[in-house]
Amino acid sequence: MTPHLRAAARPDVAAAIAGRLLRHAARDLPETSGPGRDTPRYTVDWAGPVGADLPDERAVEAACGLMQVHGRATGGPLPLAVDYASVVAGVLAAQGATALRVARARGLDLREVRTSVAQGALLAVGQYLAAETARDNSGPPEPGSPAASTAGPDALRTGGLATLETSDDARVEVETLDPLAWREFWARLGVAPALAGRGWLPFQQRFATAVCPLPDELRRAARRRTLAELRAAAHHTGVSLLTVGSDPAPAVRPAAWCLTPGPAPFPRARAHPDIAVPGPRPAVPPSGAVLPLTGLRVVESTRRVQGPLAGHVLRMLGAEVVRIEPPGGDPMRWLPPLAGGCSARFSALNAGKPVVEADLTTAPGRDTVRALTAEADVFLHNWAPGKAARIGLDASDLLPGHPALVYAWASGFGDAFGDRPPPLGTDYLAQVHSGLAAAVRPADQPPAPSLMTLTDVLGGLVCAQGVLAALAAREATGRGSRVDSSLVSAAALVPRPAHRPRWTALDRPLRTVDGHLYLGPEARACPEAVLRVADGAGPTAAEDLAARFARRTTEEWTARLAEAGLTATPVLTDLTALARDPAFRAAVTPPDPSTGHARPYAPWEFA
Repeated sequence: MTPHLRAAARPDVAAAIAGRLLRHAARDLPETSGPGRDTPRYTVDWAGPVGADLPDERAVEAACGLMQVHGRATGGPLPLAVDYASVVAGVLAAQGATALRVARARGLDLREVRTSVAQGALLAVGQYLAAETARDNSGPPEPGSPAASTAGPDALRTGGLATLETSDDARVEVETLDPLAWREFWARLGVAPALAGRGWLPFQQRFATAVCPLPDELRRAARRRTLAELRAAAHHTGVSLLTVGSDPAPAVRPAAWCLTPGPAPFPRARAHPDIAVPGPRPAVPPSGAVLPLTGLRVVESTRRVQGPLAGHVLRMLGAEVVRIEPPGGDPMRWLPPLAGGCSARFSALNAGKPVVEADLTTAPGRDTVRALTAEADVFLHNWAPGKAARIGLDASDLLPGHPALVYAWASGFGDAFGDRPPPLGTDYLAQVHSGLAAAVRPADQPPAPSLMTLTDVLGGLVCAQGVLAALAAREATGRGSRVDSSLVSAAALVPRPAHRPRWTALDRPLRTVDGHLYLGPEARACPEAVLRVADGAGPTAAEDLAARFARRTTEEWTARLAEAGLTATPVLTDLTALARDPAFRAAVTPPDPSTGHARPYAPWEFA
């Protein structure tokens, strides 16, 4: 790559997102100057510690595995049609800067932070990386393997997506976590229980595998019915159903998070002295390195991805994070593939968090939560709407006795549905409701959610940023607060055009003899230059030009393009390679005895 090309590439989307979130956080700070008010220095670039030339969003997606995970459901690596990795990096930059503000207000000598779009991408694929590098890889077969290809020709033609089509040409996304509701939904569409049961496992595993090879018979059963009939079946069985529109614009643009200040602080004694809580927090982490949240304690009662990821981020920033789990532990701990006796995906988000077991359906269990939060700086949960109030653990229950507490709720839809009951607050329905399901695909593909958990990851990051903003406000005012965020509020951060883009064959990964290659921005914009590299002459359709790349290896094409001053990035199609690639040595740690799977390093460098 020439210096000119490198200088021309700037992660403008990441910078814009970081600035937007930092302005939002500053609204809750008093109008004073000082170390708690001024914005610490932050830098966000493309590659960070990754030793590769990554000139733009698509190069990052290609090199870091996003194309591979997103494209699984449609048969091969595919870019996202939005700048998702850049948005993630922008949130990371805002987190780093806000964490520095908290640290400096607490007297820690930290002044600047760096992150990158590549580190954001690696964090986003962290669960998939953990699963594929697990030492005891006993999970479901990888998408595309012979064992996984049991769904028949219809599933292959429509891809391994969960989106269903109706007889009146509507596209719908359904969701349920209840196998009995699933079976009854399909029974109302004329599907036998045994056949519906065959679809349950791939449907549930799509969160983990990013592919959903439903049996052909289920797709055909849906296509024989109208949208009204599917809605009626969903209504009678408690299954959530949303229609997938083609408009990429979000229906609403909620704030990323909403902060509500708590009551004025007052001196307090320790609550529930008879209940054991974790011991004193160390002044510095065991490594001796001082991180921005060193000395703070977070208590979380979370499940799945969004909530645990928020706690994981706060832990990487130095906080001690204590998990509340049901008696016997979170069932997600034992979902394959396992690494060191624990689910690799669970470990990717929850390793290093001490656990206190409590049955929240009982008074003693709820007292345990109150005792833990009384000694905490942050309480974080992603319970279903209304649960906190029903069990007496809402912000209005905890803040009066602990006015310095930051109380955070990470929901699916927030107040997007007003007084109406919201659908299940899961990733794919949030993509649909927010318009992201249309935005992530080009105009020549039917709109459908990515089966990569885009909003779960972004929702967890936004929740953590809201917590950091609340901690910064607490350092300035002494008051705690309630922080509300949601999957939908996170999805609204993703910039998208008014209309879905139209791609040519050169906008997609090009198949080579031994893999795939993604052209850089200059090459995509100038097919004539690519044609000269490919030994062609005269007008040539993009599809014909793309086909020429099947004649040489990825390495050969990369070298030929570089000689012509054009960039191209090999597309990663095996996530396990990240743990072996020297270019990622400073960004990804290989499996070790403590976790048994590879994982990305913390995505910030503080100084």
